[in-house]
Amino acid sequence: MKGLLLLSLVGVLAGRVVVVLPPEPPTIASPAAGVPSDATVLFDGATLEGWTTLGGSPAGWTLMPESRAMRVKGGTGNIVSRERFLDCQLHLEFRTPSPATGEGQNRGNSGVYFHGRYEVQVLDSWKSSTYPDGQCGAIYGKRPPLVNASREPGQWQTYDIVFRAPRFNADGVKTESARLTVLHNGVLIHDNAPVDSPTGAAAYAKEEPGPGGLMLQDHGCEVEYRSIWIRRL
Repeated sequence: MKGLLLLSLVGVLAGRVVVVLPPEPPTIASPAAGVPSDATVLFDGATLEGWTTLGGSPAGWTLMPESRAMRVKGGTGNIVSRERFLDCQLHLEFRTPSPATGEGQNRGNSGVYFHGRYEVQVLDSWKSSTYPDGQCGAIYGKRPPLVNASREPGQWQTYDIVFRAPRFNADGVKTESARLTVLHNGVLIHDNAPVDSPTGAAAYAKEEPGPGGLMLQDHGCEVEYRSIWIRRL
């Protein structure tokens, strides 16, 4: 292994052996509990101007300045970011209503959709049962999380997700499925998991090349979101 590594760093130029090093990675600021300097903030608690309905109208959710959050307003519909992206790293925080009401899929239900197609489920799964591939952290209808890392209702929770968009050839034929790596409250729950097609309740049933936005679901429950940012990869 050591010999192979050395060979990968050595080239031959005019009969001489030269060492070829990889380019120096860029330096970014990464403040504790803050936003990386190369990230794009999708929601900072101050305004909903970065979000619209799927039809392009202003987002109708409730802005909550005291907690720098937004809350789902049932019946106003899903919202989508104006920003579009391909591969990305996403960070967001959410909390389900407290005291909890309802059972199963009617208990703190919402969802985080990449490109409006691939959902990581948001649900109150604290001591509440539902089908495994529909609980909090599931890739909805496709894969249950490796573990249930949910916190109690009313507590802020985190998703840190690496999304790899599907690949298409020059003829528009899909050659690779989308992939998701998901950490829920700092715990790995999906490890580079393939997603072979759009998940249930996706806004767009057909997969297509090109960038897309981040969609948050109105499922009628007053779930709150805050501190949403992406890094394009």
